[in-house]
Amino acid sequence: MKQRIDKYVSDREILTRSQIKSRNAQVFINGVEVKLSRKVGNGDTFELHWDDPEALDIEPEEMDLQILYEDENAIVVNKEQGIVVHPANGNYTGTLVQGLLFHIKNLGEKFDNQLERPGIVHRLDKDTSGVIIAAKNPETHEFLSQQFRDKTNEKHYLALVRGYPPKRRGLIETHLTRHPVERKKYITHESQGKFASTEYRVLRSWDKYALMLLKLNTGRTHQLRVHMVHIGCPILGDPIYGRKDNLYPDATLMLHAWKLKIKLPGNMDYSLFKAPVPVRFRKIIGKISRQLK
Repeated sequence: MKQRIDKYVSDREILTRSQIKSRNAQVFINGVEVKLSRKVGNGDTFELHWDDPEALDIEPEEMDLQILYEDENAIVVNKEQGIVVHPANGNYTGTLVQGLLFHIKNLGEKFDNQLERPGIVHRLDKDTSGVIIAAKNPETHEFLSQQFRDKTNEKHYLALVRGYPPKRRGLIETHLTRHPVERKKYITHESQGKFASTEYRVLRSWDKYALMLLKLNTGRTHQLRVHMVHIGCPILGDPIYGRKDNLYPDATLMLHAWKLKIKLPGNMDYSLFKAPVPVRFRKIIGKISRQLK
């Protein structure tokens, strides 16, 4: 039976799926590069090339983690805005990973082949707050990661946006690709890039603003931020895709990972985790309600 190359590689613990991406893995058959989604079977030969990361000296750091749930296999945290999930270029201290390494004493030993992101199953942008789950052992990591890959979990976000969407609820489906000039940004495209799907619903609206519930059907980089721009409702305080708001110039990114519905090891029922609505949301919503009745 034929199998996708990326699954073949991860099943045999050559590289994990996250390492395949982070280490820029490339596959060649007969000297020609092919996609990692290519299927191979018995007798097929391919070459796998990847970049080995530079060793980082990642030290545990004491951090005031807002723990929503914890057991022997997993931990769910309400990530504060401004915290980077894992060490990367320019961010080598004060990350969530270092806080987890301090809180979970043997975490690094269990993930010795993933020193930069031990236990990390998914990520949130630095400026996005909210619920995030991490694994305490490789078996749980794979169990949780599989649900993200198969899209059997549910992720809901709150966003305070400028403007008003074309309908009170709807579905946004586009492709996302890198901006041709500003390479840190993404744009929508009819066919190029990766498919992205977002459901939205307006929870509350004012003259120039709306509070929206967003369901992430796919997990692309900056997906919600780009999709809100796509329908004419940039997220308030977005430093990359928006502009400074005249009424609330000091607003930071008003995007919050509110709910995560996922199965935990040993439990066939779904667990629902909620991160409390942040103070920054309550303050600005209060101001909008008073000023724009």
